[in-house]
Amino acid sequence: MQEEIEESVLLPPRHRPEPPAALAAATRFSQHEIKLMYRGFKQECPSGVVDEEAFKNIFCQFFPLGDATQYARLVFNSIKRKQDGRVNFEEFLSLASLAARGSVREQARWLFALYDADGDGRISRDELLVVVQAVYDLLGRAARPAPGARAAQEHVDRIFHLMDADGDGWVSLEELSCWLRRSAPALASLRQLDTVL
Repeated sequence: MQEEIEESVLLPPRHRPEPPAALAAATRFSQHEIKLMYRGFKQECPSGVVDEEAFKNIFCQFFPLGDATQYARLVFNSIKRKQDGRVNFEEFLSLASLAARGSVREQARWLFALYDADGDGRISRDELLVVVQAVYDLLGRAARPAPGARAAQEHVDRIFHLMDADGDGWVSLEELSCWLRRSAPALASLRQLDTVL
């Protein structure tokens, strides 16, 4: 009896997600897709929640040619809602639904949250550089152009002025949304998120 009490104190309670039908109604995934995603999530996160370290480990499995650490941290922080530093399956699924199958406006909101690391409601050139460098690190040898700080800086220099339509040195959510709608390569990249899932 004492062992059971000690064990229950040491193990966090398991999070049980909503039924697949409810999750399908709240996202853009079918019940079948949700079940498949939950199996993978549960295999990596038996407690039903993921912390930042486990999230990084999952990303590393999907991107073995590069270093997923920084990008995983940025994505994790864009979806983390709780003060305890963990994300449950519903939160993960909600992000995946928006990122992979949301409208351009919804995808822009998520990207904006990803880029606006300090939460001040605007994206600076430095914030954009952090994300672009993280993407290059993530892709590693598969990145084109070759990964590296110089390549990331050159990429940011090429696109920041296209995004910053009013030239004030900051990118707003509206500017990001407009740029995404005008940029065929950016839209194609967003649509590829659906194939990753």
